[in-house]
Amino acid sequence: MSEVYLSRDGISKLQEELKELKTSERPIVRASLQRAREFGDLSENAEYAAAKERLMFLEQRINRLEETLSRAVLLENENIPDDKVYIGATVQLQDLAKSGELTYTLVSPEEADFEEGKISTVSPIGKGLLGKEEGDEVEITVPAGTLHYKVLKISRD
Repeated sequence: MSEVYLSRDGISKLQEELKELKTSERPIVRASLQRAREFGDLSENAEYAAAKERLMFLEQRINRLEETLSRAVLLENENIPDDKVYIGATVQLQDLAKSGELTYTLVSPEEADFEEGKISTVSPIGKGLLGKEEGDEVEITVPAGTLHYKVLKISRD
């Protein structure tokens, strides 16, 4: 299995989610499963089927989080070049087609949150920006068409 590079904040968020699922969500779902069992015939028990499915989903998420955290490598800024776009970089871009500016932070897929401006390094935009330097112009093909950006500034938090 390969390493997963995560920021300190990313590791913390995954650990918090795992703790919440194990200590709060799992007992609730198990209790609802037990209550549904008490209704009798499990073959025609919709509550039982729903609770069982929810527990299966929950256990899969817990396993995925544990597996990700077991492979996590803390992303330290001193290990990454400052002059190029790499994971952990915050990139200020000029949209050459729309004359606007955008700011994205490149993160691992596990930390991606488009609403917070955090894009995955494996997304089309993330892949297109990797390795670029300030002043570079980049053309990125996405499902909706082609994007044209100029890298204005690269920073690390």
